[in-house]
Amino acid sequence: EFSKHFEQAAGYGWTLPESPTFSWPQLIANKDQEIDRLNGIYLKLLANAGVTLFNGRGRFLDANTVEVDGQVIQAKRILIAVGGRPRTLDIPGAEHAITSDEAFHLPELPKRVLMVGAGYIAVEFAGIFNGLGSDVMLAYRGEKILRGFDGDVQSAVEKALIGRGIGVVYHTTPTSIEKTDHGLQVTFDGSDKTPQVFDAVMMAAGRVPYTWDLGLEAAGVETNEQGAIVVDAYSQTSSPSVYAVGDVTDRVNLTPVALMEGHALADTLFGGMDRPVEHQDIPAAVFSQPPVASVGLTEMEARDQGHRLRLFRSEFTPMKYTLTGGGEKGLMKLVVDADTDRVLGVHVVGPDAPEMVQGFAVAVKAQLTKKDFDRTLGIHPTAAEELVTMRVPIE
Repeated sequence: EFSKHFEQAAGYGWTLPESPTFSWPQLIANKDQEIDRLNGIYLKLLANAGVTLFNGRGRFLDANTVEVDGQVIQAKRILIAVGGRPRTLDIPGAEHAITSDEAFHLPELPKRVLMVGAGYIAVEFAGIFNGLGSDVMLAYRGEKILRGFDGDVQSAVEKALIGRGIGVVYHTTPTSIEKTDHGLQVTFDGSDKTPQVFDAVMMAAGRVPYTWDLGLEAAGVETNEQGAIVVDAYSQTSSPSVYAVGDVTDRVNLTPVALMEGHALADTLFGGMDRPVEHQDIPAAVFSQPPVASVGLTEMEARDQGHRLRLFRSEFTPMKYTLTGGGEKGLMKLVVDADTDRVLGVHVVGPDAPEMVQGFAVAVKAQLTKKDFDRTLGIHPTAAEELVTMRVPIE
């Protein structure tokens, strides 16, 4: 976002003495330093909690035994929390592509970037590279970015990406990647099969559970067709002594959800509680440009569940753009059950959307009504006040 902020500064009376410059090596060095700091904190927390850490790859020998680099460890209960890995395309030259794992380890900022996919990671990294000055193209085999989000959100973000100069191409996927003297030459399927050259090709077409070569068969742990570990509401696998949480179960693949699942399991096993995992009304954010946040049902999900709806939507220019002569439109949308007046979903696109929806997630979780929203005063001037001042439904 800093590149955009520099452009907008003139609207607020600022004159920069010279054109701002960006240093990729400095960003990477600062990122590495912060990760090392955080890793040190986590290691200290583990040590202070009395946790014994074994650095190495673990593999099941049976339902109560794991081997880590030749060392055998036995336990009454075992928790699998190995997460997922980026999905890659099985095409010629795929070894020349990168994933989100390698993106911030590149020696220099690529000038031409192809983003393959259109989910969280693809849209976020398209914005990152674009904001740092790269020429970005996003190729997706489907029909709309951010699958699973509300249709109005998808349209608003798509328009903003294109407005920032990101090429968005649908019904297209690479069929081969060839390394040449001029860069990576990519051939596509679809109507336009003209090869294009990029400096980096990033695979961001989803993630897969990291279950290969864990010895799950030896432990009696079942997986589904996608390789995800099958668990019940208490995160217990088909093997009574083995549990699994997080992306390896492919339920809701978000960091806070994995933390919640682990906490619920600890409370159930060791806290004297009966705490099954709840996956309803989970707030989520996409840190794109502009950012997106959502909690509850989308319009389509609510209709599919049989709700009769009232919809409220507001599109406007966020205040920070009013003096700069440009900027994306913000979007606010409420999905309301027409029979009960309950707010089923809140969807926001625009600056600080995640900060707003974190608070409104409490309201949705508490099953508050549109009348409750209407009785709440808005803080003026904020964008968030739109969520409590929309009075006329669009449907």
